[in-house]
Amino acid sequence: MNVLIAVDGSAFGSKALDYVLARPAMFGQAALTLIHVAQPLPPRAAAAVGAEIVAAQYAHEHDDALREARGRLAAAGRTAREVVKVGHPGSLVAEEAEAGGYDAVVMGSHGHGALAGLLLGSTVSKVLAGCRTPVLVVR
Repeated sequence: MNVLIAVDGSAFGSKALDYVLARPAMFGQAALTLIHVAQPLPPRAAAAVGAEIVAAQYAHEHDDALREARGRLAAAGRTAREVVKVGHPGSLVAEEAEAGGYDAVVMGSHGHGALAGLLLGSTVSKVLAGCRTPVLVVR
C-alpha cells in the first residue's frame, strides 16, 4: 500500500500523520509519502527578488512544514519519501495522488463548515474533486 499524506506544518496536517502512525494494523506496512505544497509568490514579487531568493524561500517553507512530520516519523521508527511542490495545494495534491499511483491520500481538515468551505474554497474539496484516489479526511 502506498499512502500520500498532505502536511502543511499546521496541527491539521499533524493530525493526518498521527492518524496513520497510530494505526499500525492498517498502515504499518504502507510506504508513506509526505507532500507539501507551497503557495506561489506573486509574479511581480518573485521577479523583483530574483530566482535564487525565491528558490531559497520555497526551500525554507518546505523545510518548516516538514520538520515536525520528520520528527514524528523518526519517533515512530518510520520513514517517508517527500514530495515538495509550488502552486495551488488542492490541485497539486490531487495530481500527485493520480500520477504517483497512491492507494490513499490522508489529509487533515480545518473543520470549516459547509458555508465557509463554499465561500473560502477548500483544499480537501479540491482534492476530492480532482482525483479518483480514495481520500481519508482527519478532523
